[in-house]
This record gives sequence, C-alpha cells and structure tokens, in this order.
Amino acid sequence: MTRISRNRTLAIDSATEACSMALFENDEIVAGDLRILGRGHAEALVPMIAELPDRGRADRILVGLGPGSFTGLRIGLAAARALGLAWNCPVLGFPTLALVALTGRGLAGSGSEAGQALVATTAGHGEWFCQSFDAAGLPASTLATLAPDVASRRTGELVLGSQAEALVAQRGHGTAISCWPDTRFALQLPHTLLHADLAPIYGRAPDARLPGESRA
Repeated sequence: MTRISRNRTLAIDSATEACSMALFENDEIVAGDLRILGRGHAEALVPMIAELPDRGRADRILVGLGPGSFTGLRIGLAAARALGLAWNCPVLGFPTLALVALTGRGLAGSGSEAGQALVATTAGHGEWFCQSFDAAGLPASTLATLAPDVASRRTGELVLGSQAEALVAQRGHGTAISCWPDTRFALQLPHTLLHADLAPIYGRAPDARLPGESRA
C-alpha cells in the first residue's frame, strides 16, 4: 500500500490514571480522547488509538515519559515504539508534567498565561510529584516527589494537576485547576522538551524490588 504523507502527529500519554491520545494533521487536531481509567491502560490504549481516523496512523508519534504509574508509563512507551516500527516513523518523548501544565493553563483560559504555575500530581505512597513551569511551558524547577505538607510550601499561586485542589486546600491560598495530561494540547509543548531518547521519567523508586534491595 502506498503511503501518502499527511503531516500527521499521534500523541499518546498513559502515565497517569488518565489515558489520552490525539491525532493532528498540519498542526490542527483531527480527533482526540481522554479517559480516566485508574487501571486497565493495557486493555484500553490500543482500542482507543484504533478508534481514531485511519486507526491513528501518523508520520510522527509523541509519547509521555512520565512521571506517573510505572505500569501505565511502560504501556504507553511500548505502544508508541511498536507503532513507530510498524509505520516507520519517528517517536519522540515528552515530560508528562509539562503536558499537565499546558492542559491546566488551557482549561484556566485567559489570564493564566503569565507567571509560573505549580504542577502537583499523584505519586503514590501518599506523595505528590511537583514541578513548576513558566508561561512558555518550560520547567522552572526540578521535578520533586514530596509529602503533601512539604509540597504545600512550594511557591506558585496557580496550581495545576490531579492534586491541585488538595494542595491549595492544605496551604489555604492559590487557584487550583484540577486536570489530567490531555494530549489535545500536545502540539503546544516546547520543541526543546521533545526527545528521541525514550528513557522513562519515574520520579521515584519502583515499588517492586529484588530481595535485599533497598529503596533508593
């Protein structure tokens, strides 16, 4: 079958409790979906991609590198790599928290573009992944995995992510936008955050360890 280039990008993120994918053509969104699954990414991801026009076929794939769920993260990366081989197209990774920052600003609307925003998402074991991003969508701090009381001392009046409301409630001030990484905002990611190196961003040590191995 002759391949006709359509300048299409497929964006995938399954690193969190959410599973999201979007298909773009010439920088315009063609279709997209976001579902809050909690678990079951392995069963849902490929059928969701298959529901996209032309079964999601694209000239480039973007995939979330985390941090988030170890299982969900690996499922997304495996799917992206497999599709990249099947379609003979490049696969680029991006930090999931950067997509959360863009999603939250997009949902917040006008007035959210200025200043830094603090992203707070679920990290497991009662902790949160936290990182600040500037108005251009670039990291303004390093990724940290923090207990809620420590995270609440982070600066930033605009707080975005799955734990945004909990963080603002704990510290008693700020604006919270509860959101998940939505790949319909993926083309807004700064190009400097797209990497051919698909090394996962775990953010914390894995729960499962070899006998005698301590948590890092």
